[in-house]
Amino acid sequence: MSGIPHDHYEPKTGAEKWVESRLPILGLLHATLTIPTPKNLNWMWIWGIVLTFCLALQIITGITLVMHYTPDTSLAFASVEHIMRDVNGGWALRYAHMNGASLFFIAVYAHIFRGLYYGSYKTPREITWIIGMLIFLLMMGTAFMGYVLPWGQMSFWGATVITGLFGAIPVIGDDIQTWLLGGPAVDNATLTHFFSLHYLLPFVIAALVAVHIWAFHTTGNNNPTGVEVRRTSKAEAQADTLPFWPYFVIKDLFALALILAVFAAIVGFMPNYLGHPDNYIEADPLVTPAHIVPEWYFLPFYAMLRAITFDILFINSKLGGVIAMFGSIAIMALAPWLDTSRVRSGRFRPQFKIWFWILVFDFFLLMWCGAMPAEQPFVIISQLGTLYWFAYFLVILPLLGLIEKPLPQPETIEQDFKAHYPMKLPGEETPAE
Repeated sequence: MSGIPHDHYEPKTGAEKWVESRLPILGLLHATLTIPTPKNLNWMWIWGIVLTFCLALQIITGITLVMHYTPDTSLAFASVEHIMRDVNGGWALRYAHMNGASLFFIAVYAHIFRGLYYGSYKTPREITWIIGMLIFLLMMGTAFMGYVLPWGQMSFWGATVITGLFGAIPVIGDDIQTWLLGGPAVDNATLTHFFSLHYLLPFVIAALVAVHIWAFHTTGNNNPTGVEVRRTSKAEAQADTLPFWPYFVIKDLFALALILAVFAAIVGFMPNYLGHPDNYIEADPLVTPAHIVPEWYFLPFYAMLRAITFDILFINSKLGGVIAMFGSIAIMALAPWLDTSRVRSGRFRPQFKIWFWILVFDFFLLMWCGAMPAEQPFVIISQLGTLYWFAYFLVILPLLGLIEKPLPQPETIEQDFKAHYPMKLPGEETPAE
């Protein structure tokens, strides 16, 4: 597929020509800022800049916190308290890092569900989608390891529970668990392993984000209609698009400013609202908390893990839970091949809308169940929620493509834009006038 026609960078001054002939970074920056972007993007397309900000925030605050943190089981908890009490601005750095993870996952879940609704995973963006799923998986691993570092009660027992799951994998499970733990149980080696990986993985994520951005710059952005930008001529492409700068940059920065205002209020006035009080108790291997709960952004998948309370053929319940938890993420990566509809955007799929919004409700229902004790009625609700999650991708999406009658789509992005934002020329009157 040929790219969207757009103006190429031509260096003007001697300095620009000298730099461009040796390292074409100015051309890359120009191409990024002037990339033709579908002019009908709505407010659900602001999450990219929020995610980029969150990644930068987590790396910068993380590097600063590492300067004062000690990855040793006898000193880790005290070093976090030292950061909070003695380091200048340490409390703000730690709370910004801690709540930055929550903002990161809020943005990524909004980003993923937007992609599922508008069909951003469909041809030719399958690789972009898969890279996004890999980033999400690495985010979960990084966040889990970061949760262990304060070495509070939830840190210790969360690490004990989650690493124990890998032991359920046949043949190689025990070896993986021992490698993660660095020994037979959660101890100092576990903390140093997790500290090293927690520090390394954000840079891997940053590299994948660069590839992710490169991928959708190659294929072009999806848009609410799912109709592709016309590429047959420069004039048609310009009618469907606007330059990324200044139109969408200003829009994204405005949305980011509003989100950061709320974020700053949370960091300043209610930083522990999303945390668990038991993590302010130093880890004690001899005292098991009454209810072990992961961070809120893991709760839907934790509910799926606990939903499998029965053996399935030769698969025991523990292994079944692990398969369900990781399978729920893997199945999203397969959405490009499971969705058989030729219509990309959910805006024009009336039956799809119903099932999609049930999926969103199901996600929050599983999140609620994950925070509840592993007892009835929460177990049966989790089982039904898990069943629907898999049924949506494995049964509903494939069938909808065969039986659903979609609504008429606009022929071009320009047509859709004019329908939503009618413009009158000077002296022109509408029929109603």
